[in-house]
Amino acid sequence: MQKLKDTQLIVTAEGAIYHLNLKPENLADTVIIVGDPGRVPTISKYFDEIEFQGQNREINTHTGRIGKKRLTVLSSGMGPDNIDIVINELDALTNIDLLNKTVKPNHKALNLIRLGTSGAVQRDIKVDSFVMSKFGLGLDGVMNFYKVPDGILETEMCKSVKKQIEWPEQLAQPYIVKCSEDLAKKIGFDMHQGITVTAPGFYGPQGRTLRMQLNFPDFIQKLETFRYKDERILNFEMETSALYGLGRSLGHNVLTICAVIANRITEEYSANHHKPVETLIKLLLERITA
Repeated sequence: MQKLKDTQLIVTAEGAIYHLNLKPENLADTVIIVGDPGRVPTISKYFDEIEFQGQNREINTHTGRIGKKRLTVLSSGMGPDNIDIVINELDALTNIDLLNKTVKPNHKALNLIRLGTSGAVQRDIKVDSFVMSKFGLGLDGVMNFYKVPDGILETEMCKSVKKQIEWPEQLAQPYIVKCSEDLAKKIGFDMHQGITVTAPGFYGPQGRTLRMQLNFPDFIQKLETFRYKDERILNFEMETSALYGLGRSLGHNVLTICAVIANRITEEYSANHHKPVETLIKLLLERITA
C-alpha cells in the first residue's frame, strides 16, 4: 500500500494531525461542527462528561458523552477554506493510519453535522427560525480542485443555476451537493428545507457593501427568484457546500442546520440571536442522542 508523503499528511511529533492537533482516540464518530470556537463550550456544557479538550488556532475541540452517546464538538473557524482543512483531517484521523501514513483497508463513515447561523434570502423565512440545508450551492470553488466521485454533484440543478442567474464569468464555477438523507430525516424533518448558498466571504460575496461598490448588485435578487422543480434558495452562509462536497466524496454523512439571524430581503436582524442558537443546540443534541 502506497505511503503518503510527509508534505501531504503532516503529523506532529506527538502523533497528532497537524491543524486539528488531534489524535484518532480524541475523536467520536459523531462530530458537531461550529464556526465559532466560543460556541464549543455552549454545546459541551450539556455533556454528561467531557473526556478530552484541546485547542489549536481557531480549532477548539471537546469530546465527551451524553448518556452512552459519544460526541465531538469542534470549531472550524469561518469559511470554506477552513472546511477543506477540517474535513480532510477528520477523515484522515478516521481512515488513515497516521503512524504508517497509509489508507486503512476498512472505511469508517463519520456523522458530520454543522450547526451555524445564516441569513435568509426569502421573505417568508422568518428571523429566529431554522433552516436545514437540503443542498449546498458553492460559490467558493473548493470542489473544483478535486476529482469528485460520480453521483455526488447535482449537475442538472447546477446548469439551471448558471442559466437562470446568468452566471458571471468572473466568479468560480458553482457546484451543488445534497445532504445525507438519513441525517436529514432524523434531525431536520420539521425545519425549512432548501438550497443553502455558501459564499467565500461575508461582505461582497453575500451582497453587502460598506465602502466598496459591488460588481453584481442584483445577485441576491437573482438568488431569491431561482427555482428548480420544487427547490429554491433559502439562505446564505460560509461552510456548507465544502462540507457536503468533501464529506460525501470521502464517504461520510453530512448535514447543516442553521438558525436564521437575519433576513436579507426584509432587512430584519434578530433581536437576540443567542436565543435561537441555544434552542437549536438543545434540539440537535436531543435528536442525535435519541
